Amino acid sequence: MSNSYPLISVNGVIGQQISPLDRGFAYGDGLFETCRLTRGVIPLWALHKARLRAGCERLRIPLDEALLEHYLAALLSAAALAEGIFKVTVTRGVGGRGYGLPAEVFPTYCLALYDTAINLAHQQGVVLRVCQQRLARNASLAGIKHLNRLEQILARTEWQDTAIVDGLLMDKNGHFIESTSSNLFIVRKGQLLTPNLSRCGVAGIMRQLITDVLAPGAGITTEIGSVTLSDLQSADEVFICNAVNGIWPVVEIRSEANPMIFSQGNITAALQQALRAYFSGKVI
Repeated sequence: MSNSYPLISVNGVIGQQISPLDRGFAYGDGLFETCRLTRGVIPLWALHKARLRAGCERLRIPLDEALLEHYLAALLSAAALAEGIFKVTVTRGVGGRGYGLPAEVFPTYCLALYDTAINLAHQQGVVLRVCQQRLARNASLAGIKHLNRLEQILARTEWQDTAIVDGLLMDKNGHFIESTSSNLFIVRKGQLLTPNLSRCGVAGIMRQLITDVLAPGAGITTEIGSVTLSDLQSADEVFICNAVNGIWPVVEIRSEANPMIFSQGNITAALQQALRAYFSGKVI
């Protein structure tokens, strides 16, 4: 069958609209996951679903996983799409005025499929910039992928240069946390360092896969801690990652100071190869 993309279902109905009274629209009261679809499956779906489950528990949104799986299977069947991007948004559903929770909560499940290809050129290296926008610290929301992305939107307004792929964000103390859409890693003396996300930032699925599976499998150790400007300046390699794009080496970071130039090193290349092998041999 022929489909127009993005193909969207709301509560299992393709083409359905979301109510203007939905709390996700009114207050950003919800969460989302953006996943890579490859060979007709979502290879990291189990990890995405675990993060969605944890986020719903944090926000006290009742997640019906069986219903979500049913909606997902129906959408994938209708689309018959082999490669693309899948996004799921779960909100607290329709509610009245005010922040108080509805007496009964019926979550909204909005699922979307995009026939979007990965930019393979970025696998060879990308240019970033340091943003002026800072991330607020809020431990109650740190790590989860909630719908409130205004800080990232404001950061993205800071540049129009198409040569710059993404921007790095710091917290109010000047510690680098992430980019607007990816997690950050630096390589020093053969070891990885990635920012601590206990106060702000999104704990990405690809970040988790790297720290828990890919890096240990390649004999590479990972430290989670603070990342400062001097850490970036002294790094041997830098890369960003997310579940859709995989691992992108960073070749340049532009800032008010002198630009930082990097080459794609052996550690980043080894992790890219490990990721390709993981996807070709395992679906979780």
